[in-house]
Amino acid sequence: MRPLISANEEPFEQHYEIEEEVGSGQFATVRRVRNRATGERFAAKFIRKRRYPTSRRGVLKSHIQREVDILQTVAGHDSIIQLIDLFENGHEMILVLELICGGELFDYVYTNEYLTENEAAQFIYQILRAIKHLHKLQIAHLDIKPENILLKESGKAKIKLIDFGLSRQLPPKSCIREMVGTPEFVAPEIINSEPLQLATDIWAIGVVTFILLSGASPFLGKTREKTFANISAVNYKFPEHLCSNFSLIVKDFIGRMLVRDVNKRATIDDCLEHEWIKMKAYKAVRWCCSFLNGIGDREQSRYFKEVMI
Repeated sequence: MRPLISANEEPFEQHYEIEEEVGSGQFATVRRVRNRATGERFAAKFIRKRRYPTSRRGVLKSHIQREVDILQTVAGHDSIIQLIDLFENGHEMILVLELICGGELFDYVYTNEYLTENEAAQFIYQILRAIKHLHKLQIAHLDIKPENILLKESGKAKIKLIDFGLSRQLPPKSCIREMVGTPEFVAPEIINSEPLQLATDIWAIGVVTFILLSGASPFLGKTREKTFANISAVNYKFPEHLCSNFSLIVKDFIGRMLVRDVNKRATIDDCLEHEWIKMKAYKAVRWCCSFLNGIGDREQSRYFKEVMI
């Protein structure tokens, strides 16, 4: 078991040189950093702390600490990003994470429009393995989407699951009800204010599988309300112009995950034992590909809304 990482209150720049920004959100910025002692490079997530409980600016320290605790709990899995170091000052907490250089799965799908079943199965198999590790620890990720899956190296089908900011520990008979996630990927139980479940992640993996193979989101409506209505009614199809190459077995795989009743939805072990995963992921031939340069205006091309619930 790895030793727990406690927050270092020494000046961050005493230990790390801050380099370029590689990503940002409402209350967090991610920058590439270099360890001054070793020269190694990492990704540092600078999260602004909320100064007052009633303020809307920043993140509650307890919520940041929850993310840190979960990262330490799930540490050691080869498909999950690793926490390296932790710093805290008066206005922010800084999570030093391993640097993943291969880009987002989102960009890979956008560049290629859609993936073959062999390619998609290799990604889905690794996602399933990572989520199985979480579920064994009674942790739900709750924000599985292609933006939160990074490729370890450009052109190689090896992934890292990232961003545990919305994750929750869900002990048996948990009754946590929260509106969390990204609209196209949330499960019916979230929309209907029912208790969060480990099975909530399975639904999102079903949506991701559909997207990898078609390049389209199965429940996306013109408004968030329409998207939620489609999800609640499990209203999706396999349109011929997008899904003509879908095998019957992958349609079955997706269909077992996109089930309204969490008790009838496939479990993580059901998914790993499904014939599609066994046929495509376990026996897939090695493949090699490269990213195209100049993918265009990413914000204009997104098929996902960035608005958090």
